[in-house]
Amino acid sequence: MTIIAIIAAMPGELKPLVRAWLHEKRNGVDLWRWRHDEGEWVAACAGAGLEAATRAFAEIEKDGPISAVVSTGWVGALTADFAAGKAYDVSGVINVRTGERFRCAAGPEEIWLATSPKVADEAEKRRLQSTYNAGLVDMEAAAVARLAAMRDIPFHCVKGVSDGLTTKLPDFNRFLSPNGHFQLARFVLFAILRPWHWPALIQMGENSRKAAHSIAESLLDFLDERGHIRKQNGYPTH
Repeated sequence: MTIIAIIAAMPGELKPLVRAWLHEKRNGVDLWRWRHDEGEWVAACAGAGLEAATRAFAEIEKDGPISAVVSTGWVGALTADFAAGKAYDVSGVINVRTGERFRCAAGPEEIWLATSPKVADEAEKRRLQSTYNAGLVDMEAAAVARLAAMRDIPFHCVKGVSDGLTTKLPDFNRFLSPNGHFQLARFVLFAILRPWHWPALIQMGENSRKAAHSIAESLLDFLDERGHIRKQNGYPTH
């Protein structure tokens, strides 16, 4: 059976794609499945960061060899060329910890993504763009790319922009647990007491919602290029 793995950090990044898929939680990893005549699509998220992405990949792999893998989810833009709320096919990924570069199996143009160990603010975004000539930043893709390279399977990367280069946001790093989970209750309390952050957070929420839908559309076009899986297997239309 052909298994295509889809790795994200947070459930919200996958919500529009997997809303009708079978869901389970296993070993701290959220898993969603859509079975069809040609195999199975399996999406997973275990939190933010390289280690969390590795756990998500490993949990999918327990069910059998993975035929191809996609890293997806929200990213920050490193230049004004990337619109908030829109998804992009990435052509290559850079691990800023090690300097490793991984080419994606497909990419219509040169869009490089830098994988950072932390959520990047504007100063860090500008540094990453200058140092690596990247256009986007996330915290997981390089781990997925390395695992794909080790197994010699195709690696793809589709990312949706949640925040622009100059967006002023709180420091989200302080709300990430050691295992990569976002501590929502702590953050809500923090935000309630700081109304000056509300406009940017509301805008980011809207951008993230649009980006998740754009990701879903892009992934479905990739997963089912001819559309026949969706037609023959009762896949819900968006």
